[in-house]
Parts: sequence; structure tokens; C-alpha cells
Amino acid sequence: MMCRQCEQTQDHFACTTVGVCGKTAETSVRAMQDGLMQMVKGVSLWTKAAREAGATEEQLHAANVWTLRSVFSTLTNVNFSEERIADYVREGAEIKKDLEKLVPASPPTGPVAEMDLSGKTTTELEEFGHTVSLPIRQAAMGNEDCFSLNEIATYGAKGACAYAAHCYQMGRMDEGVMKDLHEVFSKLASDEADMEGLLANALKVGDINGRVLAMLDDAHATTFGEPEPTPVKMTATEGKCILVSGHDLVDLEALLKQTEGTGVNVYTHGEMLPAHGYPGLKKYKHLVGNYGTAWQNQKFEFATFPGPVIVTTNCVLEPRRAYRDRLYTMNEVGVDGVGHIGENRDFSNVIEQAQSMKGFKKTVEPADYHTVGFNHRAVLPLAGQVIEAAQSGALSRIVLIGGCDGSQFDRNYFTNLAEELPEDSLILTLGCAKNRFIRSKKLAGATLANGMPRLLDMGQCNDSYSAVVVATELAKSLDCGVNDLPLSLALSHLEQKAAAVLLTLLNMGVKNIRLGPSLPAYVTPNVLNVLVENYNLMPTGDALDDAQKIMAGHPNLWLTSPTSGKKEKAPKSSDRLGGNHMA
Repeated sequence: MMCRQCEQTQDHFACTTVGVCGKTAETSVRAMQDGLMQMVKGVSLWTKAAREAGATEEQLHAANVWTLRSVFSTLTNVNFSEERIADYVREGAEIKKDLEKLVPASPPTGPVAEMDLSGKTTTELEEFGHTVSLPIRQAAMGNEDCFSLNEIATYGAKGACAYAAHCYQMGRMDEGVMKDLHEVFSKLASDEADMEGLLANALKVGDINGRVLAMLDDAHATTFGEPEPTPVKMTATEGKCILVSGHDLVDLEALLKQTEGTGVNVYTHGEMLPAHGYPGLKKYKHLVGNYGTAWQNQKFEFATFPGPVIVTTNCVLEPRRAYRDRLYTMNEVGVDGVGHIGENRDFSNVIEQAQSMKGFKKTVEPADYHTVGFNHRAVLPLAGQVIEAAQSGALSRIVLIGGCDGSQFDRNYFTNLAEELPEDSLILTLGCAKNRFIRSKKLAGATLANGMPRLLDMGQCNDSYSAVVVATELAKSLDCGVNDLPLSLALSHLEQKAAAVLLTLLNMGVKNIRLGPSLPAYVTPNVLNVLVENYNLMPTGDALDDAQKIMAGHPNLWLTSPTSGKKEKAPKSSDRLGGNHMA
């Protein structure tokens, strides 16, 4: 076993005996996932060839859906069931056979295109997985820097597929995105040490993911209404209850419809917290609040929740006995020995179980609240206030602190950074990393001198698109580049969705990102040097020191808003600390 696809891999090198996530060599899940990803590459080669041969979107639909769902199942903390993974491999083998019929001439060649895993037992699929493990593929490429780029693109593409799978849940499928994803995986099927080609492939993933995030943002707003600032109750309400974790809002909507009038309250957990900002979801009065924090605390939080728990997507952990009999998975999530809700989204068993349990015995008073819903649609109308606040001295800098949370102690860096920033700074946050500081007593109710909240929750990790929109539109208003804004980014990295978002930012040319709590283990020193030289990517350090460096990087005067009738020339790079406003 060798896996290093997430940030908290053992000793920041690799998990070689047991995964920090809980996967083990003995359960064969890791090897099975290696085999599944090889099947994804094989299907991609044939899908690419079928497109070139004139296959229609309808003919490729099954391959497109399978690609998204099977790849999503290999993300950290999604699927721990070897049989579920084996079923994805078998389904891929049948899809590959169907694709072969669509390519009458010039078929793809080579071991990946020609492999045949149809009819294999689970044991045989595990054995195949060991033959395409990370060390074997790295040795075949023969260049650790090229293989590092291969891994960067692989994990980023996994994240992009996960986001695209969320889109598909809402009926969105973009053929252009799928074409590009299959081209990326086709490139990854080769063991050629093509440095330039692999770097271009990684940046292509960033472009793809940017388009996917835009599609997901539009799908959410179209389906559930445009998010709006909404206070969310973070404490318990008396009554029967169900907890929903994950990301897919359509699953939450289906549950809300089925629980209406049953006397069962619904709570969100983790990345479902932003759901409360959507008009189409918050209209349900029995969506009463949010319970718990981020995914890594679920073994305690799920155990103490007095009702069933549904995990719609990542992140899930191997459950404790205390709640295993009331845990339900959906979609690509797989845990052996727990209930799984099918594509029909029938929650009747969950509701029945909730009604049989005690639920919360009383309502907690006084209640605590956290405001969500600061999507770019809500923030951009405030752009004028932001610029005026900066010019009046009420606002010194905007700092985005977000991404994935995790269990390491050094992730407290993000709490400390938020609290060390001065009172005239504006903090944007998104993803489950927000749980590090949204309950901070120092930040609770904090406002700028003009009355604007200091902390704006923009949503889920996929709402990083909102941050991109805000930054680009603010830059337009100030007639400067994104890298010239008094804006800093500190990103908490954990898994493959975060890798996809990072590649999107790099593809946009965004520089000076602080990434932590440690840099990915799959990035070699030489590749890291390229990222540092071209993008000034930097690791997180001491929170107080970083806060001081961030604040030292802003100019004394913001650019004057064009609407004020004046416009000051931006200071030269040589006049700025670090050569850039963005520090």
C-alpha cells in the first residue's frame, strides 16, 4: 500500500500500512481504487476515440456519468467498501466494451487501452490493483518530477469530477467539460516523462474545474434561488431529528419534502451548513439549524446526535458502533454494514427510525447563530461600500481563509490567523475550514467601522467560485489585476477538491497563496520550485508572523473608485513590499 493523495498522509510522505483516513491494505480498498483509476484511464482513451469517430453525446452518456461517479468514489473519505469499488470497475469494463463498438478504425493501443477486466472476481481485481500501484507507475515513468505533475493532475481531476458529479445531481452535464476530462485522463494513461505536456495537463485541469465551479454555482442558484445572508441556529431545538452531512443539496431538498408534516426536524452538518442561505431550502420551517462542526469530528458528533445521520457525499469516516445502526450513505459514499439510500431518494426508513428515537429533549437557550449566504451575488452589490470603507480607512485589507479542515493540531493556524488580523480587516471564508473560527469569541458579531460584518461566509468549498468572482469584479472596478488587489489568500488543503481549486487559481495566474498546514507530499522539490518561481506559492508559517506580513503587503492607499470621479495611479511594483499588493 502506498497512498499520498491527501495532505494528512502519514509523516507527510505516504500512508504505507494503514491510511490516516482508515483504509488499510488488508481491506484491499486502496488497491481496488488504484485499479479503478486505471480503468478510468482506459475508458477515457476509448471515449476520446469514440468522440473522434463521431459518437453522439447520447451514445457517450453512460461513459460520462460513470467517469464522474467512479472517480468521485476514489476521493479521500468517500468510499470504504471494496465491493462497491469492484462494482465500479466491472461497470467500467462493460462500458469500455460498448465504446469499442463505436470505434471502427484507428482504435487506441497500449496496455491501458487493451486491458480487459470483465468477469474478474473481487480478489482478481485486487491483484490487478497491486500491479498498477503508485510505486509501480512512478517507476514506469522513470522521472519523479514528471510523475509529480502526473499526480497533481490526477488529484486535481478527481476534485473536478467530484464537483461535476454534484452538477449532474442537478441535471447539468457539459459535453465540453467531459471531453476535456477524458483528454486529461488519456494523457495520464501514458507513462511518458513529458514534462511540458504534463504541466500543461495540470493547468488544463484548473481551467476545467473553473468551468465546472461556474456551472455548479449557476445550478445551485437556479434550482434553489440565489443565496442571501441568513442567520442559522447553531443550537438544538426540542423534537425528533435527522442530521444531513455531505454536499449535495438536492438530497437535502428531497429529505425536507419527505419529512414535511412528520414532526421530524432536519439539521445540517459540515459542508451542508450553507444550505440555509438558499430560499428554496430555508422555506422549510423544519430545517431548524446546524449541528456540529467539520467532518473530522463526526465520530463524536454523530455519536451524540439523538437521531439518524445521512451522509450524502464526502466526508465520511468508518463509523463507531455508537451510531453505525443509524448511519445512512448515499450516492458514491460507501461503508460496509450501514444502510445505503438508492437513487430514488426514499428516506422512509430513516424517517421511521427518527420517529422511534428520543430526539432532542429540550431547546437550548439562549440560542447561538451564524450567518451564511454571502455568495458573490450578495457580496458584489456591496463593492461600493467596500471601496469606500477602504478609502475612508475603515478597511485595510481583505483576507480569504478557507478550504478543507482536518484533524491535525497545526490546523489551529487558521484560527490563530483569523484572530491575529486587525479589526479593520475583512475576512472571507468558505469550505469546512471555516469551522476553525466561525465560533471565535473574538470574531463573533465583529464589524468594520462602517457597520459591515468582518466575517463573510461565502459557502461550501465549491463556492470558491464566489471568491473568484468577487476578486475579478473588484479588480475590474479598480481597473487593476487580481494580483494587484489588497487581497491575501490562506488556504487549508486536505483532499482532491482542494487540489482542483488550487489548480484553478494557478491557471488564473493568482499568486502569493499561503497553503497549509503542510504542502502536498506528492509535490517534489523541483516542481515546488517552479510553483514558487511562477506563482510565489508559499507554506503557512507562524500565524502572528504571517498576519503581520499580510498586513505589511497592502498599500497605504487603495485605488480610488472610478465612480468617485478620481483615480489614482497604482504604485509601482518596486514601491510595494514583496513587489505586489497581494502578500
